[in-house]
Amino acid sequence: MSETIEKPAPARNLPPLMTLTDRAAERLKRLYDGANKGQLLRIALSSRGCSGMSYDMSFVDAALGTDERVEDHGLTLLVDRKATLFLIGTVMDYEVKELESGFTFSNPNEKGRCGCGESFHV
Repeated sequence: MSETIEKPAPARNLPPLMTLTDRAAERLKRLYDGANKGQLLRIALSSRGCSGMSYDMSFVDAALGTDERVEDHGLTLLVDRKATLFLIGTVMDYEVKELESGFTFSNPNEKGRCGCGESFHV
């Protein structure tokens, strides 16, 4: 009897976990060079709000063993491994409006947001 050996499926190109816009990279670089020198931005998801999930950002001194490293625009940020499936393909931007400014996320996995914009669901 001859044994049939199956060839592995070719690897698919996956979208990057996250990318930064030029504005987000510029703002993050200023934070890394200033008040948060020596720290890294860590992005996680928490259960919060009326839609269920919310972005949670914090500056940390070191990566956890379970953090994924994202490199873009010559900068490093961390993503909680538990959040990776929900963030694949997300673009992080930095917006300045008349009364507020901050990082925003364009997440292709979002299926909807609550009315106030604080939370989302996938």
